[in-house]
This record gives sequence, C-alpha cells and structure tokens, in this order.
Amino acid sequence: MRVPGLALQTARPQLAAALILTAMALMGLVDNYVVVIADTTGLWQFQVIRSAMAMAMLAGIARAAGWRLRPVSWARVAARSAVLSAGLMIYFAALAVLPIAQAVAGLFTAPMFIVLISMFIYGERVGAARLAAVAAGFAGVLMVLRPDAGSIGVLTVLPVLAGFLYALAQLATRRWCAAESAPTLLAGFFVAMGLWGIGGLAWLALFPQPVPDGAAGWAMRLWGDMAPVAWAWTVAQAVFSMVAVGFIIRAYQLGEASTNAVFEYALLVFAVLWGWLLLGNGIDGLAAAGIALILGSGAVIALRSPEPPAPVPEG
Repeated sequence: MRVPGLALQTARPQLAAALILTAMALMGLVDNYVVVIADTTGLWQFQVIRSAMAMAMLAGIARAAGWRLRPVSWARVAARSAVLSAGLMIYFAALAVLPIAQAVAGLFTAPMFIVLISMFIYGERVGAARLAAVAAGFAGVLMVLRPDAGSIGVLTVLPVLAGFLYALAQLATRRWCAAESAPTLLAGFFVAMGLWGIGGLAWLALFPQPVPDGAAGWAMRLWGDMAPVAWAWTVAQAVFSMVAVGFIIRAYQLGEASTNAVFEYALLVFAVLWGWLLLGNGIDGLAAAGIALILGSGAVIALRSPEPPAPVPEG
C-alpha cells in the first residue's frame, strides 16, 4: 500500500518497519475471526456496521487533526474506491469459506498483476528479475491454493480475482490519485464498502435467498441476529483497521515506499501464525513453501519496482 499525499519526513526506517509489522499483525489477527463473525452475521450487514463505525471514528479524528477528507477529484476517488472495495468484498466473502492462508495468498497476487498490467497495458519495461519473481509468485499461490486438475471452481478463483482488483486499485492510487491525501482515500474506501453493504441488503430484501446455517450463509444472510462474540469482533475489525491504517500512514512518512512494501507481506505470515496459535489452523509443508515463494517474489517486485511519481501539491 503506497500512501500518496504524504511528504517524507526525517527517515526512521526501523520505526517505519515496526509500525508496518504491527499493522500487519493487527490485520492478520482480526481477519482470522471473520469466520466467527460470519457464523451469525451477514456479509452485507457486517460491511454496513463496520463502515459506519470506521467512518464515525475517521470523521472525529479528521476534525481533531485538521485532515482534509474532501477529494481533489471526486470521480477518480470514486473509481478507485469502487475497484478496491469490490476486491476486498470478494476477499471478505472468501474468508468465511476458505482457510485464511488461501484467501490472503490470493490477495497477494496483486503485485504480480501490477507488473503484468504495467507491462502489457502501460508499456513499462520490466526486467528479467521482476518477470522471474512473477512466475515464482504465481507458483507459490498455486502451491497454497492447490487447485485439482479439472476442478478449478469459484472458490479457487475468488482469492485471485480479489488480488487482480486490488492490483487495479493500486495502479489507480499511483496514476489517478497522487494528489489525494491518505485520509481522503481511506474515507472513500469505507464509504464504498458501506454502499456495497447497503446494495447487498437491498438485493436480498427484494430477492431472498436460502440461507445455510453458520458461516456458509455469510453472503446470503439478510440480517443475522449477531452473537455477542460477533459484535465484539466487528468492533475490533473497525478499530483495528483504523489503527493499522494510521500506522501504515505514519510508516510511509518515515520510510521508503519500496522497503515498506516488503514488510507488508508480513500480513500473510501473521494471518497464518494467528490462525495456528488461536484457532489451531495449521498448514502443511507445501503451503509453507508456497508462502515462502510469495514472500520472496513480493520482496523482489517491491524493491525492483520504480517509485511512484511525486504527488501533485494540493490547492
């Protein structure tokens, strides 16, 4: 996540790394418990509640800190928010029905897609090292997702589709929204997620679906009777995501973007680690090797990629 609209302050790379790692640990923790939320909650209901909580906190912080939330370009922020929110809606849907290692591994195909899109659509020159990293990264994703021959279905494709949309949003951030502040982009994201939730609720109200019990009914449930534990983890999702993004913003003020991007891959490690420590969800040797390939390829892509253009000063 490269954060536009922030001037680089006195370099403190160790603190930047610590902030990024803390943010990834928080996100990996709460994402493991989406399956707990999904047991009694609907996906669309969750997004409405979570987005309302997050926007209330962000508005209060922005007012106190004097942050600007109004976009420079409404259309560009709206387009970026739509693509990013679509990808993360798919990611959240996958978290309820797939092991978290598979969902996060699919999301981390984004840097690989960024390289391919930059090469084929924008005509950027891509060296052999980054192309090799893309190949290794996709091999790692296949080792984690492990699709059987002839049985590639929706559950296999969902995490990769989320990664593709996340890649488009990253490119939109660099190419369309360099003049926007990080709080503005964050507000756009939460508003978009809330609108997805409202749209999903409206659709299910008009066209009710059979709802399986438990987490299997996550995407089809109109409005579940949320258990106390679901409320607790929904609040944690809103609070921890805001804290994590705040840490990421600060980290990009203190460190180089390419180095920080490498540390963001710790999300995959923390997601698996928390799942193993708290929920007993282990992974086998092949998946662990795939994760190592994804981490290595991501580091190469991040360190070998050109820095985004300098942001246009805001008026």
